[in-house]
Amino acid sequence: MDHASFDDFVASLSTRLLRTPYLLTHDRALAEDLVQTALSKAWFVWGRIEGRPEAYVRRIMVNTYASWWRRRWNGEEATADLPERRPEGHRADDVRVDERTDLWRALERLPKRQRAVVVLRFYEDLSEAETAEIMQCSVGTVKSQASRALAKLRIDPSLRPACDDERDGERDDERDGEHDEERAR
Repeated sequence: MDHASFDDFVASLSTRLLRTPYLLTHDRALAEDLVQTALSKAWFVWGRIEGRPEAYVRRIMVNTYASWWRRRWNGEEATADLPERRPEGHRADDVRVDERTDLWRALERLPKRQRAVVVLRFYEDLSEAETAEIMQCSVGTVKSQASRALAKLRIDPSLRPACDDERDGERDDERDGEHDEERAR
């Protein structure tokens, strides 16, 4: 492949490539940095990339994300500005956080490999084999990481109320069905 094909690749897929790192980082600026870093690394080896260059670039993004994650310091940072106070009479219980935000927070609590598997499999809709190729692991590892991630998401406290409400709704539907059968007799 020549560098003109690289320019075409970037022009046609850069927006699509931005989705994966955004889902991994939930920060547009970091996602753009991750895409830029991956594309700059890919440019140097562009002539040697065989097969699907999109998968190769995604692999670079996932690996770079993992190395950034290892280097990141997760402690507190000092700030001169104090957080805003809530208005009088306004309680935290009164505010219902958007369910998507709950899901983002739950995803952020997953280990990086599990989050990467969830993003690639369920957001990017890649097969287990494609995900394994990008993450440079076996299909069995993808399956086990996905299983563990979904198990953690099922018990995540921020997602529990929605699950409990759905179960209650299903139970109500079942009860209504039983009452309809009794009425029919």
